[in-house]
Amino acid sequence: MPRYIISYLGGEQPSSPEEGERHFAKYRQWLSSLGDAAISPANPLRNTTTVNSDGTITGASTTSMSGFTIVDVDSMEQALEIARACPFLEIGGRLEVSELMPMPF
Repeated sequence: MPRYIISYLGGEQPSSPEEGERHFAKYRQWLSSLGDAAISPANPLRNTTTVNSDGTITGASTTSMSGFTIVDVDSMEQALEIARACPFLEIGGRLEVSELMPMPF
């Protein structure tokens, strides 16, 4: 079965702790609804550092990616339907869905 990564981009910060908790409750409910399809459900990112092609290190991120979820479903269409239901979209975020390609090693 193919695996897909749903990348979280952008999104607005909650205006209050209560708003943040309400949103997080919706997010937890969405993740719960995925059941076994969510093989790596909640992976927030922080303290991102960039290593540039010349080897220099930049302390700031060059992407708006704030986290990801990996799902194990039959098709890209199913992965997109899962993404469309994500409450991250309600806070102005965008989601990118990509198929993970297995690599032989």
